[in-house]
Amino acid sequence: MGYYTDKNILIIGGTGSIGRGLAKELLTQKPNVIRIFSRDEYKQFIMEKELDHISQFRYLIGDVRDYDRVERAMNGIDIVFNLAAMKHVPSCEYNPTEAIKTNVQGMENVIKAAVYNNVDSVLFTSSDKAINPTNTYGATKLLAEKLVQAANFSKGKVRTRFTAVRFGNVMGSRGSVIPLFKKQIIERGNITVTDKNMTRFMMTLYQAVSLIIDAAEKSHGGEAFVLKMPVIRLFDLAEVVIEETCKKLHIDLSSVNVENIGLRAGERKFEELMTYEESQIAYDLGSMYAVIPNTYTDELNGYYKSEKKVKAGSYNSSDTVPITKEEVRRLLSSENLI
Repeated sequence: MGYYTDKNILIIGGTGSIGRGLAKELLTQKPNVIRIFSRDEYKQFIMEKELDHISQFRYLIGDVRDYDRVERAMNGIDIVFNLAAMKHVPSCEYNPTEAIKTNVQGMENVIKAAVYNNVDSVLFTSSDKAINPTNTYGATKLLAEKLVQAANFSKGKVRTRFTAVRFGNVMGSRGSVIPLFKKQIIERGNITVTDKNMTRFMMTLYQAVSLIIDAAEKSHGGEAFVLKMPVIRLFDLAEVVIEETCKKLHIDLSSVNVENIGLRAGERKFEELMTYEESQIAYDLGSMYAVIPNTYTDELNGYYKSEKKVKAGSYNSSDTVPITKEEVRRLLSSENLI
């Protein structure tokens, strides 16, 4: 018996790469029901066909922006995962109002509905781009994190725990650069990178799902969990994808070029896991960090008092030594991405 056994679960944004992986992993703990909530009926149709004959799944069409629909979907639910987001950086830059509606107001709807339905746990998936944000996407994720933190300490008598996890780039997820590189090699004979020296924190889909599952179960509420992730240099990633794709498809390696096109709107060269100020009050849990909000430290410090404090510092990808090109190759190969 596990935490999720016999539970009623709602996954908002459940038809995305992480949502599908999460749903399949949760099945191993034998929940009572998993409601898949999203606004794309076609993706639900495909998911339902691919995961046929699984009696625990229910498919609900709806938008996280619509409070009434979210509240209804949450009726009788124990655990909520909010994965719904506008996450494409340039798209959020050019459509900031839409990003706010989904990423901020959507989270507010989830919080209100969870309190109304007295659910046990709500987990929100944030991003490393929320740290010192330089773009609309990161700013909306930061605001949503603040809503999650505040909700946990202003919820009144309800039992709900509100928690966030911060993701790096998830390898192989929808919108990932790896399938884009492959497509460009096949169709164009060259690939485009925004900056050869760009660095990113990378995590596997399995790591992302495991972090979500562990955080929702073990959290006190109010904290943000961050997986310890390797740093990858974009140019190393591009070279590995080119070499392996050319080998498999018998393409002349010398015919594929890398074109440097410059940073896109809202993009930056490196990412951060937490600020220096956050690192001063964060905890090291072994495979991940627990970041404590500085507005609600006393209760959470008591909860984590037996854990080791994080070494104060700058946790950003430009100050971390990237893994080698061969380590990148092994990592992609282990995930069957090359």
